[in-house]
Amino acid sequence: MAQKKKVLLIEPNYKNKFPPVGLMKLATYYRNLGNWEVVFYKGDLKLFVIERIVDRLITKLNKIDTAKTDWHLFKQELFEYIKTKKTNVLNSLPIQTSDVDILLEGAIYAAKDYYWKGFWKENPEWDRVGVTTLFTFYWDITIETIKFAKLLVKNTKDLMVGGVLASIQPNEIFEATGVYPHVGLLNKPGELDEGDTQIIDELELDYSILDEIDYQYPQTNAYYRYTTRGCIRKCAFCAVSTLEPVYQPYIPLKERIEKVKEKYGEQKDLLLMDNNILASENFAQIIQEIQDCGFGRGAKLKRQNLLKIAVRNLKDGINDRAYIKKSYRLIYEFYNSLKGDDSYQVYCILEKYHLTNTMNATKKNVLSAYDKIKDLYEAKFNAGNGALRYVDFNQGVDARLFTPEKAALLAKIAIHPLRIAFDDLKTKEKYISAVKMSVEAGMKDFSNYLLYNFHDTPEELYERLKINVDLCEELKVSIYSFPMKYHPIRKTDDMTEDFSHNRDYIGEHWNRKYIRAIQAILNSTKGKIGRGKSYFEKAFGKDVEEFHKLLEMPETMIIYRFFFEWLDMEAGHNAAVKLFGNDDICKWSSDSWHKAYKDCKKNLPSTEWNDIKEIIHSNIFSTELQSKLGNNLLEFYRSLHRGMVEKDSDLFKMKQEYDKNPTIKNKGS
Repeated sequence: MAQKKKVLLIEPNYKNKFPPVGLMKLATYYRNLGNWEVVFYKGDLKLFVIERIVDRLITKLNKIDTAKTDWHLFKQELFEYIKTKKTNVLNSLPIQTSDVDILLEGAIYAAKDYYWKGFWKENPEWDRVGVTTLFTFYWDITIETIKFAKLLVKNTKDLMVGGVLASIQPNEIFEATGVYPHVGLLNKPGELDEGDTQIIDELELDYSILDEIDYQYPQTNAYYRYTTRGCIRKCAFCAVSTLEPVYQPYIPLKERIEKVKEKYGEQKDLLLMDNNILASENFAQIIQEIQDCGFGRGAKLKRQNLLKIAVRNLKDGINDRAYIKKSYRLIYEFYNSLKGDDSYQVYCILEKYHLTNTMNATKKNVLSAYDKIKDLYEAKFNAGNGALRYVDFNQGVDARLFTPEKAALLAKIAIHPLRIAFDDLKTKEKYISAVKMSVEAGMKDFSNYLLYNFHDTPEELYERLKINVDLCEELKVSIYSFPMKYHPIRKTDDMTEDFSHNRDYIGEHWNRKYIRAIQAILNSTKGKIGRGKSYFEKAFGKDVEEFHKLLEMPETMIIYRFFFEWLDMEAGHNAAVKLFGNDDICKWSSDSWHKAYKDCKKNLPSTEWNDIKEIIHSNIFSTELQSKLGNNLLEFYRSLHRGMVEKDSDLFKMKQEYDKNPTIKNKGS
């Protein structure tokens, strides 16, 4: 039999919510070819290199030490030694008790040198390497990953780079790395291997690769699919017209979901990443197919025996790297749920089969341990009554395309929440109409992203937020708003630097202080604004004037709003006197800041006031002013953060007093 080729699929080590769907399709593609070993990695690539060196070292040690030790059981220790070069780690290994200790020690030293002296760079392991890319502001870590990947592949012509950033800025990636990426979708046969008939973009996803890594995606236990591709709009802020230039009104769903269900188990939710599903002429057909897949309104899914599925796939050799880890994790979750004799029984089994950590776990030992615990596991397993399933059109639906008929169709499926785009105040009437149609059809839970920092003004963001709050009150529904800061996807001629590669872009009607203020407010609201007029008014102000006051307020004062308001209350003054013998600390109250702000605005010449506003809006407060009033105001911006984090400061001590007093009126958080 011909030796298998090896392909490594890499996602850069940034934080992201959803798994890399493109790589999951590529994993399926290479498994279908039949002669490829497929490995997925997300994390520190240097640690991955060490792990691969250790795997080869273990094979070598087992050949040397045929009589006694199974060196797979010491993978964690070998990994730590090569990583750290610490002698105490080396001494913990069973070398000296072996008759071939010199050979074992020599092999371990050689593996250590192989890594630290960089010999691995001269002998790349992988026949192909694929790197996915995401947002343009992940530029630095993405370029770093691509450059590292060049060291891992035997021939750089076999380094594949694709995804969002790659499709938007292919020339920039080539200039930075020397690798020209694939642009757009892999939606034609033979794109990677001439003569192959598979269309990669239409393949089912390989869910197993997600269990190969330690990173946990926040959004899991869902089918990730498209039922359409592209969008009929060409919004200036959006990359879809580049990524998916042709609108495809229908992609079959049911067959792909059935394949995933059969191989990896049924997923609870359905996450659809369509960019404009309401534009599809096949919309009614898509809704029916969603229902046929088990996602009608009110649908539930009972808990599945995931360990049984994982062990089955491990026995079938679908992805040993993944299913050893998954089976191990599920067994330990089961062990941790037990008490008394059952707990002790399983503990003894884990000890017997050396399942001390996931890195040392072997396929043989995991399967042996499962055989011993499976009867107890199945006896304890409870499928429950079922949890509600949800459908989520995660990219949002287009308010401009709503009709009562389409709203009624949406109401037939287990949609939760319904995301309706509200990126521009110009669509206000269409947006309100879409919400009302949806409520009339029976839907009650909504969510949307509100783009800001584009061509909008701060006042327009406030109005859009307030519209949602007012609709909640009027219609007795729940609408969660998620303000989302605009980041450019390309450098334009008017930019002094390439803001697409960072998060520093400031829109034409915004400034750095206002952006920081919005982020500070969202920090307090955990990034979302929901139902509750009083809650909204406290967070963003009861009107535009109060909203502007918040935008100008020191960032620390926004985050700890209730504390700084308390400093101006009788309870705050009393606490200060009790703590310090005076109430001087109360000069840092939010009312004191606002008085200083108004004094400057009223009493300073317009040129000086404009200079102070420019300093505030730049969010850089190092400048010293001639004006006593101006310096008094700027001191709030300079000193509050420092005072809140320095443990010896009076402000820090006062905040501790505030935090431990549960009777403080209007405390909040």
